[in-house]
Formats: sequence, structure tokens, C-alpha cells
Amino acid sequence: MKITSQMVKELRDKTNAGMMDCKKALTETEGDLEKAVDLLRQKGLAVAQKRADRATSEGIVECYIHAGGKLGVMVEVGCETDFVAKTDDFQAFARDIAMHVAASNPVAVSREEIPAEMIDREREIYKAQALDSGKPENIVDKIVSGKIDKYVSEICLMEQKFVKNPDLSVQDLLNELIAKMGENISIKRFARFQIGG
Repeated sequence: MKITSQMVKELRDKTNAGMMDCKKALTETEGDLEKAVDLLRQKGLAVAQKRADRATSEGIVECYIHAGGKLGVMVEVGCETDFVAKTDDFQAFARDIAMHVAASNPVAVSREEIPAEMIDREREIYKAQALDSGKPENIVDKIVSGKIDKYVSEICLMEQKFVKNPDLSVQDLLNELIAKMGENISIKRFARFQIGG
């Protein structure tokens, strides 16, 4: 199958991967766009896993102030070298993450950082709802477990759908950047300030 420049552009718009990587992925998947997206994500994930244990002691703090000055976010994004911290791609990623935090209001960067009492409180609410609706005791735990998993994915930054491209999670976006930069990159922390919030 002939891989057209339009197909490459479409895949590039979806994944932010390089032109040659997109063409290669489309060739390998015989022009199947969805399979090519998956292939590029797997490659990004593989590179990210290889680099995961490297220290990210360089980086930048990026700020985003929403129109009107009533909402602001600061985010710290780490990388291995000062060289990568100064690249346009890295800085654009940090800006995008700050804007995403402003829009999506996550509670924590990762699952492990979500306060246990928050999850316990939700678990109690879901359990009471399931029991009140007359569900049998033996399936209540499965229902509650599924709802907790969904709840956590909605409040955890790394698992949220990226506001500019809901096809990707923030983790997918990070994996793509790690693959592109060839360095470990991490979102270390964020702070979100809102007037009256």
C-alpha cells in the first residue's frame, strides 16, 4: 500500500511523533492509522521504561495564568540535562501540562500521591449507593472497585486525557516526549491557585 503524505500528516497530528517515525509506523502497519498510533505509543513506552531509573535533576518551572488572572498554575518538569530543558519541545510540553492542570484540576501527579482518605471516602459513598440500589453483597465490591478505578483515573494527572488531544493521556504525551528527547523526563509536582477556590 502506498503511504501518502496526507496519511503521515494525520498520524503526526495525532501523535506528535517525527515524520520518519510516522512513515515507518504506517509502512509496518500497512497504512492502518489506529495500529500505527498503537505502535508509536508502544515504542514511546519502551523508551520511557528504559530511561525511567535515570535522575531528572535538571528542568524548568513553568507557569500558566488563565485569562483574567483568577486562575494560575505552576508546574515543575524535570529532565536529565540542561540541554533538553532549553529545547522548544520540552518547554512547550511544560506549558501544555500547566495549561492542562488549570483546565482539568487533578488532585495529584500519580495514583500513589492521592490521599488515602479521599479514596476511602469515595469507596464508602460508592458502597452505600450500590447497597441502597439493592445490588447483592457479592457484586458490590466489584462495582465499587470499578468506580474507584474510574475516579482515580479522572483525578490523577498522569492518567487524565490530555485536554488538547483526548486520544492521549498525559502519560502517553510524556512517553512520546521521552522517546523524542532520548532522556528521562518527569512531571515532579504542580500547584494550582484559584481566586475564591
